[in-house]
Amino acid sequence: MKAPRDEIGNALIALRNKGYPIVAIDSDLASSTRTDQFQASFPDAFFEMGIAEGSAMSFAVGQALEGNIPFYVNFAMFVTGTAWTQLRQACYAKANIKLVGSHPGMDDGPDGASHHALEDLALTRVLPGITILTPADAEEIAAAFEQAVNIHGPVYIRVAREPMPIRDKTQIPRVCDIAAVADTGNDFAILYEGTVLEQASEGYNRLCSAGIQGKLIHVATLKPFNRQRFLQLIAGCPRIATIENHTINGGLGGQIAEVLAEEGLSTALTRLGTQDTFTESGNSRQLKEKYGISATALYEALS
Repeated sequence: MKAPRDEIGNALIALRNKGYPIVAIDSDLASSTRTDQFQASFPDAFFEMGIAEGSAMSFAVGQALEGNIPFYVNFAMFVTGTAWTQLRQACYAKANIKLVGSHPGMDDGPDGASHHALEDLALTRVLPGITILTPADAEEIAAAFEQAVNIHGPVYIRVAREPMPIRDKTQIPRVCDIAAVADTGNDFAILYEGTVLEQASEGYNRLCSAGIQGKLIHVATLKPFNRQRFLQLIAGCPRIATIENHTINGGLGGQIAEVLAEEGLSTALTRLGTQDTFTESGNSRQLKEKYGISATALYEALS
């Protein structure tokens, strides 16, 4: 078990060491987002903007205009929500900025609804020109960051706070777009964004143990969404479940519902996530169970 956010600083350091003109921008949360590791190695390329998220986003755009590749790292709620107007303008300008949202969904459990980023995928997915990456385990963070710096334009990377298992990649390597990381049949398909790797994998294994065979699909790039590959993967599957540490509205579940409707498919869809409600303070794992983001909910939906 390892927390993906623990690799944020290391990933930034690795990019800088490879010669990318990386700068890191913080809003008084460097120790929580692990950008303090980058600060220690490259203090002249680290900018502390304080609790002024709109200004930090605007500063990131300025850094991009000067030829740097800025990574603005903050809690997902703040980097997408608090600074949304400035982010929208950055997307309009096609600014080459990279945003990293740690503590997504209910990962910041005890801080409650004000800090639970259950809308960040919807807030970013609606913006033209932005790329949305949802890497899963800690081993995938560095590669996702390098993928981001090779995309010219705004990129949002969602990085889980909670420790999670490391997926065995000997058969299926890291997913950079959309792919089945496990495939035993066509009874069902589970699609997940990276921060719920653990819940999705556990639910999948329970179903397979019960003799129900299907596909476990990681959507590592939510936008742009690879519609053609998605349709190939779910061909012949009568039931689909999406699971996300997010509201069911506007995120992964929304994306899949839109495609199924537009394609005229009769595939049964269950969307697991928060059901148009604000959440509460508590242990993040217990909260996910309460709000139906769990292996149990997946099993019950597809068994």
